[in-house]
Amino acid sequence: MAEIEIGRGKRGREAYSFDDVAIVPSRRTRDPEEVSTHWQIDAYRFDTPLVAAPMDSVMSPATAIALGQAGGLGVLDLEGLWTRYDDPEPLLAEIVGLEEGKALNRLQEIYSAPVREELIAERLREIRDAGVTVAGALSPPRVKRYYQAVVESGADIVVIRGTTVSAEHVSGRAEPLNLKQFIYELDVPVIVGGCATYQAALHLMRTGAAGVLVGFGGGSSHTTRSVLGVTVPMATAVADVAAARRDYLDESGGRYVHVVADGSIGRSGDIAKAIACGADAVMVGSPLARASEAPGHGWHWGSEAHHAELPRGERVHVGTIAPLAQIVSGPSYLPDGSMNLVGALRRAMATTGYTEVKDFQRVEVTVLR
Repeated sequence: MAEIEIGRGKRGREAYSFDDVAIVPSRRTRDPEEVSTHWQIDAYRFDTPLVAAPMDSVMSPATAIALGQAGGLGVLDLEGLWTRYDDPEPLLAEIVGLEEGKALNRLQEIYSAPVREELIAERLREIRDAGVTVAGALSPPRVKRYYQAVVESGADIVVIRGTTVSAEHVSGRAEPLNLKQFIYELDVPVIVGGCATYQAALHLMRTGAAGVLVGFGGGSSHTTRSVLGVTVPMATAVADVAAARRDYLDESGGRYVHVVADGSIGRSGDIAKAIACGADAVMVGSPLARASEAPGHGWHWGSEAHHAELPRGERVHVGTIAPLAQIVSGPSYLPDGSMNLVGALRRAMATTGYTEVKDFQRVEVTVLR
């Protein structure tokens, strides 16, 4: 791809966000009822390619169960309030009512309580007892400490999620996590990320990960761009990582690694565009934070919002619009793409003549000027 001269001493690629691209209709259309939106990772099959972001404003054990019953995958934050407190509901209510200027300090205080392994076991067991796929997320620095408790508690899928995750982290202070060795020793599939480039994704795929998260997550509540100057136009990032998946498929002799878009997924059209650019599934936060059952009660925040040293997120008001099942599968009474997420994806696929998610990855897209 051609580079653009930023100045005499710096050049850069032109890259595109989901807002910069559009899906092109084809000569063939389908009946939406004949479209399948299922996807499968390892032995686990899901009716919808929706993965809930592990954020306390989005996922509790109850909402993870509800999303699983609606055909998606709920991922519980295993470093969140549900594994720090026996009853986090009063604290969730307090967070919702915090004054704007005082929210950060209080969030940091609340999240300073230690993670308790017995609560990890209890929360994951609650989800398992409901008969849905069990998934929990840890940040890279805490994987070594807590992964054994996660696996012993019956997790089906482990998610390692950070702002950026590499296969070659270097540290002079502590022994870094050896992703390849760690994943090899686990008996469950691991989804790891975020990453944003072809090379970083290829390295993560070589660790044995079953899936790779593309992006930095936390779109509406994330301030990484302002704080670190780091961001990623998601259409280009997903397409780059999809190319890494293709090349790794050849390199490995047929091992397929799933690409999960994690960031800038605010409306149903973004879900369709993410898959059109090459994603197998999407990780969503704010769309599900608007559910009436969401623990954030219309407010949304991620783990970056309470970082003790360098917060890179904020608590934002997203409102409440409908029950979770209606947001996922409709019917919708709003014309803005915030409800019936799967129905919209199904219709986008039908409009362009595709009946399977993997086939829809080949749809033509155009750049908007």
